[in-house]
Amino acid sequence: MRKQGGHIPKISLICLNFHLKKVRFQKETILLFDPSQFQVNEAWIVFKLNDAPVVTEADGDFNVLALMDAASCMILGAEFVRVDSSEPSQLESKRLLKGGQSHKQQFPKKLFIPTNQAADLLSVEAERNKISVVRVPEEQLLIFIGEAREGFRQHVRGGRVQ
Repeated sequence: MRKQGGHIPKISLICLNFHLKKVRFQKETILLFDPSQFQVNEAWIVFKLNDAPVVTEADGDFNVLALMDAASCMILGAEFVRVDSSEPSQLESKRLLKGGQSHKQQFPKKLFIPTNQAADLLSVEAERNKISVVRVPEEQLLIFIGEAREGFRQHVRGGRVQ
């Protein structure tokens, strides 16, 4: 994990400094988590990868839903969902989950979905595959998804920093 020169890479420090904690705010328990508390393929996260719609001339505008393994933070798959759709369709949901399953030939125990993301059909499809769906505020998932979003943002901008 150490690089030459004896220092730990920044991302490793972030993962090492966070642990599962319960914080109480106004009678509400909030769980704070990080990748080190999960085993590979134990839990997945579905999230919107893009900040602004992906614009195509021929097919219209899309949001990109990504599926990430919580332990490795590896992107397991992605689906382009039309911006004018309120949520991913049953077919898009099925493809996203099957794409993730293809990596380890099994589904996870849990699927984390941000509470601000419409995903009723995705939740139904996950539960049909015996995956427990956990809705959490997106802020609690930023430790997992932040770098992926930043990388996508830079890719879409052509790698230019603005």
